[in-house]
Amino acid sequence: MSTASRLPGIVTTDHVFQLPLDHASPQGEQIDVYAREVVASGREKDDLPWLLFLQGGPGGKAGRPLGRDGWLERALDDYRVLLLDQRGTGRSTPANRQSLARRGGAPEQADYLAHFRADSIVRDAELIRRRLVGDRRWSVLGQSFGGFCTLTYLSIAPEGLYEAFITGGLAGLRSSADDVYRAAYPRVVRKNEEHYARYPQDVDAVRRIAAHLAAAPATLPDGGLLTVEAFQALGLMLGAGSGSGTLHYLLEEAWVEGVAGPELSDTFLAGAQAKLSFAEGPLYAVLHESIYGQRSVDPAGTAWSAERVRKEFPEFDARTALESGAPVLFTGEMIYPWMFDTDPSLRPLKEAADLLAARTDWADLYDPVRLAANEVPVVAAVYHDDMYVDTADSLQTARAVRGLRTWITNEWEHDGLRVSGGKVLDRLIAMMRGEV
Repeated sequence: MSTASRLPGIVTTDHVFQLPLDHASPQGEQIDVYAREVVASGREKDDLPWLLFLQGGPGGKAGRPLGRDGWLERALDDYRVLLLDQRGTGRSTPANRQSLARRGGAPEQADYLAHFRADSIVRDAELIRRRLVGDRRWSVLGQSFGGFCTLTYLSIAPEGLYEAFITGGLAGLRSSADDVYRAAYPRVVRKNEEHYARYPQDVDAVRRIAAHLAAAPATLPDGGLLTVEAFQALGLMLGAGSGSGTLHYLLEEAWVEGVAGPELSDTFLAGAQAKLSFAEGPLYAVLHESIYGQRSVDPAGTAWSAERVRKEFPEFDARTALESGAPVLFTGEMIYPWMFDTDPSLRPLKEAADLLAARTDWADLYDPVRLAANEVPVVAAVYHDDMYVDTADSLQTARAVRGLRTWITNEWEHDGLRVSGGKVLDRLIAMMRGEV
């Protein structure tokens, strides 16, 4: 039964749908997929168009609104919004070290997790649409990985869509995982350079921490290990609008005077753990490279692409940088196999992750022919020099999708939808309506 709640300016309604784990076997095992309906207070009975929100990730649950906040402030003027907890996340049937242990060994876990990519998420959405609105089409808003899912939606079920909004999520239709990371590492170098230009004192601060960790990794409060490579992974923050400042303030409190002299502070270690732990979203790590897997593009599988390609960029070797006196560079949105050793929430999933990395039969996620004949109106925000999604890939995809209009901006970083107070979505809605 659906449950309604009232919050400042909004009314939310809970929905839980039983859907096939494997859409090719609709009568087989079922999983729960949760979605939260959000409508402006006083408009509960209005016949509003629906807007499905596809969250970034992979493995990210939808946001938990406390009122008319963020982009919802703009969306609720025109839409009834559905916030989907994509399969395996949030209140949907969870996929984590605890629940996956019940599936059996690593092969059974990997086979199960193979059903958690964008194609399954889109087929979930189509079943939900038909149950909620029948034959009516709905609109979709895809942020980051949610934009990847939107391209898959346009490829396999465009008949369900009235219009599509994409923010920071135009994936390369024919880009392999290796292509993605070869383009990503130079962008991450630029983000490092920008950070060190903004906070030149951080060059020495980062070198000092890296040297300490290279000699002896630190233990995090949850029992995880902060190695020098794990420390470098804090660079994931550099792609967000406030990420550089947040990283700087974390570094400011790195040291405390202990009994035996300077040591890394509990404040710093707790802050690093909060940014590095995958306890709340293990699917992000387990499935990350699989979002690029397409058998016609990557016939050999992804095979821990970020780790392999990193060797082509020796400037990211922290120990070499320490020896040469160069700045130690942070990495970005990369998942490495060693993370399944250092993070307690990932350790039980290491073998399953290895099997997924070796998988070679990933179905194609995009249909270039169908996208070239697209009839669904699509508008997309492309963030100039986005650290997470390659701008060149995005623009090439924009040209490949018939009728897609882009807004290219450097006013916002990858998290523009979340932090702009509705301005990014307002611009896209105006574009969709032909007002700009």
